Amino acid sequence: MNQPSMNQLDINNSTNTNSDREQVTLFAQQKQKLIKELHKKVVGQDQVIKQLLLTILSGSHALFVGVPGLAKTLLIATLSETLKLNFNRIQFTPDLMPSDMTGAEILEEDPNNHQRHFRFMRGPVFTNILLADEINRTPPKTQAALLQAMQEKKVSVASHTYPIQAPFHVFATQNPIEQEGTYPLPEAQLDRFMFMVDVGYPSFEEEMQIVSYTPQTQTPIDPILGPEELLALQTLTMRIPVAKPLLEWAVRLVRATRKTELQAPDIVKQYVDFGAGPRATQHLILAAQASALFNGRFAVDIDDLKEQALFVLPHRLVLNYKGIAEKIKPQAIIEQLFRSVGTC
Repeated sequence: MNQPSMNQLDINNSTNTNSDREQVTLFAQQKQKLIKELHKKVVGQDQVIKQLLLTILSGSHALFVGVPGLAKTLLIATLSETLKLNFNRIQFTPDLMPSDMTGAEILEEDPNNHQRHFRFMRGPVFTNILLADEINRTPPKTQAALLQAMQEKKVSVASHTYPIQAPFHVFATQNPIEQEGTYPLPEAQLDRFMFMVDVGYPSFEEEMQIVSYTPQTQTPIDPILGPEELLALQTLTMRIPVAKPLLEWAVRLVRATRKTELQAPDIVKQYVDFGAGPRATQHLILAAQASALFNGRFAVDIDDLKEQALFVLPHRLVLNYKGIAEKIKPQAIIEQLFRSVGTC
């Protein structure tokens, strides 16, 4: 078979690049439609909506932290409608068992020959978008049942492994003010979430709008994208170019969160027990690629990395007793790391 010439390869690469740029331009229009549909039911929360869409573009998972009544559940359920995705919600409680999420094998008897056999009954984790509501209210044993699903998109029950059809996203919520009867998420679980997003109170004007338009929450939602289009966008996200200096800057930033590194600044050595691992670097790069696509650009810049670092890194920093006692904010540490790492 004849090998294509270098000129032919250049033409093919150029064609692919142009096609990707066209898709980036097209998504800019689709993004506005998605946001418009989400705002039919949710007032404000622009940054939260952005991080929600970046999570979807990245094919990842996110943890939303906020007090009750801020429309976290409504926002995620509405997103599933705009993308024509299956949606399941699990209310996490202290008595929730792993099989309540993953499913279990049940014993059945064939009415014809009266032979017994096991049949796997799928749990609510087999969906496209899973809302893990108040995830910190269930014991670590049940929390851990999500680890394989989040990382490998598979569920193992007994001696069988069952795949979860893509796209698959876990959005978890957590109430920051109620600590009685809760279980802190293990670091391994937190590390599976690309973002941790603080959901704040609405402004006065937004709250007036919420109160005024509450009866209209039943407004129908128009689907904008389907599962296949979403999977194509996730593939496009991973093709967004990232220059080598930006990759090096991201690696330096994440490594600077570890107190064992010689380049770690004093604030890390003073207040941080354990820093972020390599998965955080991977998530930071992917989040920056999604941010570039969200902003209509076919290349990552330093601002994408800096903005997303504030959502990717804080929940991966384990503060020591001094940091906890002095109420050091992980976001403040990350912002200081920007200055110590310098420019790319």
